[in-house]
Amino acid sequence: MIVLPAPAKLNLFLYITGRRDDGYHNLQTLFQFLDHGDELGFEPAPDGELSLSPALPGVAPEQNLIIRAARLLQSKTGCTKGARIHLTKRLPMGGGLGGGSSDAATTLVALNRLWQLGLGQEQLARLGRRLGADVPVFVRGRAAFAEGIGDILTPAAPPEPWYLVLHPGINVATAAIFSDPDLPRSSPVLSLEQRLAQPWENDCEALVKKRHPEVAKLLGWLLEYAPSRMTGTGACIFASFDNREAAEKALAAAPADSAGFVAKGCNQSPLFTALRQLKEAAPSSITAS
Repeated sequence: MIVLPAPAKLNLFLYITGRRDDGYHNLQTLFQFLDHGDELGFEPAPDGELSLSPALPGVAPEQNLIIRAARLLQSKTGCTKGARIHLTKRLPMGGGLGGGSSDAATTLVALNRLWQLGLGQEQLARLGRRLGADVPVFVRGRAAFAEGIGDILTPAAPPEPWYLVLHPGINVATAAIFSDPDLPRSSPVLSLEQRLAQPWENDCEALVKKRHPEVAKLLGWLLEYAPSRMTGTGACIFASFDNREAAEKALAAAPADSAGFVAKGCNQSPLFTALRQLKEAAPSSITAS
């Protein structure tokens, strides 16, 4: 079995610049990874068999992005190999941390190696785009300034501080936020340099706070410790700290009805750090026998 991380991401800023004719939204956002997330284990299975354990409550196996990613890879390559996949789920669903997209990306990258398919990163990213707009950034594995619907990526290198990430105990439906008529959709299109020079904001935050008072309450608490904002469409919020100790001190004081963790910002995905370590330790461990 090979075991690989599926790291969380943060949207360090998020601006909605327009709504397209197809219903999708154009945006500008800055993605950065965290050294915290889900974990996936993969081992070969015969005759194209795919299984996932444990199942996620309320999500049919064939609707899970992990199985969908594996099926897509089989379909597009004609591969008849299978896999048994074990998921250690740490990231909340509906939290804005990209857990499902990251799980899908790790599945594509891992099975490409396990099944010895030889697909390049761009080929995997194109497949990932069919699963979700955020999947390509996880496949490529570098912090990035994203435009379009989130699929036009420019490598970026923001600071890598320690973060406190808090979840208010609710889920936010991304589709509901993007379909709400009150969502701002007219932020100007700026260059990355212009964005970096301005205070960072999230265009979805005011609407989510209005719809979900739990997010507003938790943000108000965290703002007492450090500048704070929401990631994605929520429900998770985050603040950056100069060191781990300060972040952990704030976490220890967090409201009892919230959950959270402290993590380091990473401009290279922990997935690719783990792959490199596997190659160096035992090249045969990342391919099928």
